[in-house]
Amino acid sequence: MCGICGEVRFDGQPSSVSIVSRMADVLSPRGPDGSGVIVRGNVGLGHRRLRILDLSDKSQQPMLDPDLGLSIVFNGCIYNFRELRQELEDKGYRFFSDGDTEVIVKAWHAWGEESISRLHGMFAFVIHERDSGRVIMVRDRFGIKPLYLADVDGSLRFASTLPALGQSGGIDTTIDRAALHHYMSFHAVVPPPRTIYEGVRKLPPATIRVYEADGTFRDRRYWDPAYQRLEADQGTSLEEWQDRLLDALRLAVKRRMIADVPVGVLLSGGVDSSLIVGLLAEAGQTDLMSFSVGFEEANGEKGDEFVYSDLIAKHFGTDHHKIFVPSDQLMSALPGTISAMSEPMVSYDNVGFYLLSKEVSKHIKVVQSGQGADEVFGGYHWYPPLMGSNDVVGDYARGFRDRSHEVLSKQLDPRWLADEDVSLELLKHHLTRAGADTPVDQALRLDSNVMLVDDPVKRVDNMTMAWGLEARVPFLDHELVELAARIPPELKLKDGGKGILKDVARKVIPSEVIDRKKGYFPVPQLKYIAGPYLDMLRDTLTSQKARERGLFNHAYLDELFANPSDHITPLRGSELWQVGLLEMWLQTQEV
Repeated sequence: MCGICGEVRFDGQPSSVSIVSRMADVLSPRGPDGSGVIVRGNVGLGHRRLRILDLSDKSQQPMLDPDLGLSIVFNGCIYNFRELRQELEDKGYRFFSDGDTEVIVKAWHAWGEESISRLHGMFAFVIHERDSGRVIMVRDRFGIKPLYLADVDGSLRFASTLPALGQSGGIDTTIDRAALHHYMSFHAVVPPPRTIYEGVRKLPPATIRVYEADGTFRDRRYWDPAYQRLEADQGTSLEEWQDRLLDALRLAVKRRMIADVPVGVLLSGGVDSSLIVGLLAEAGQTDLMSFSVGFEEANGEKGDEFVYSDLIAKHFGTDHHKIFVPSDQLMSALPGTISAMSEPMVSYDNVGFYLLSKEVSKHIKVVQSGQGADEVFGGYHWYPPLMGSNDVVGDYARGFRDRSHEVLSKQLDPRWLADEDVSLELLKHHLTRAGADTPVDQALRLDSNVMLVDDPVKRVDNMTMAWGLEARVPFLDHELVELAARIPPELKLKDGGKGILKDVARKVIPSEVIDRKKGYFPVPQLKYIAGPYLDMLRDTLTSQKARERGLFNHAYLDELFANPSDHITPLRGSELWQVGLLEMWLQTQEV
């Protein structure tokens, strides 16, 4: 796990060492164990390293293979790199390191674009071919590892975070009106290629982009699972589906234990993270460290789930660490949390993951986490109403969208409102394209391939990497997701959601954790805003910078200030936090 950056010039000028170095410096929290910058002609590559595999300097980056004429910067982990290495050695390739980075280089040389489908893992990497002058950019199937891009004065710059690009200079930081529409309507999800800035884009997940030496490029999507029932699955019983799923889960968790350092678990106390602990214990993992976080309650809403995380930790004998965050510490952590965001992210979970990661990083460098299970196995409340829906776009929008285009038009300053309902058009595009059998399948595909990428997955990457911590997500093992996509939706939605996953979990973990109300990282102070939190948001949104930017209608802001708890979105989020977080992020970036 690392941070990568670089500059490729297409105007005949050499790449800038200072620009690449400046971006690499901003990425230092992602890779506190080493750094490197290489500039050769029009291509400059930068890297910050977190040592997880091959702890020696042999795997330092940027990595050059002069015999093959290939250079690479890589962020992520390839879980099957040893099997691939054996294949490549059988083909005659010889290795000078013991990690996964060199395996990607050799695999690209041996198999080209077809090598990407062989990779099991999370990854964002850039390869430069010396002889052809081509530059290849690749992102993993779920976008677990980020890759931001900007065209600046005849050059292409890239980095693992948007702030790193911003610090490189010359970036167009004009607000993208369509991205703002998504942020306000699609629960702060801004899908690729857009970001909140006009001048910054991001490579879509599951994409190979090949730049020719003249700057022209082409994209190829290399993975797009079908959410359909296969003929071979006809007649498959519930028990058979359960057995297949349990086997796939065991393999997914096992794959993510590969490391030359200890691996722990972020244990929320919910079904998903508890199941990971149980599967690791079942596999014989000992001395497993687990970590939980909780907050003060507010407005009668409890702020922790320690009773369940304690139960799991005791049951499986983990070395458990609990972090309780009092309100004053939560307030002081907000600036760091917002600074760690590559893009404005409205979920309250951010501060929880930020503070949890800070504590975890004092003990270990790698954790497994339970993100993705709700999107893959149907755990959210908007899925059941879609069973038998005759209007999947409308029904999904009513369950998920924060506000309609009409409502948004009264809340944004007219200068910043997109000309059309771009968020609804986005839903139409993704929900109605071919390859999904039912409305529930259509929604699961949208959430797994779009919403998940730019909300839960991005959140975990940003908050853990702010402290040099690598988070692995076994529920996003692509073979596991391919299997889940074939499972009939009614098996997922039974028992209040994630039914078949709960069936499997009962074979592994105590039922008390399963048969209860769905939990999450509750941070009630940021939902029921009052006192110093209200003062902070009012000061931010009425500041000189906010007034000059003029994103929001003043009457709308006055309504929010007067009664924050009366303005809660359908997904139980605070509207005041949503608009205030955006402005705080922009001011943090000094836009």
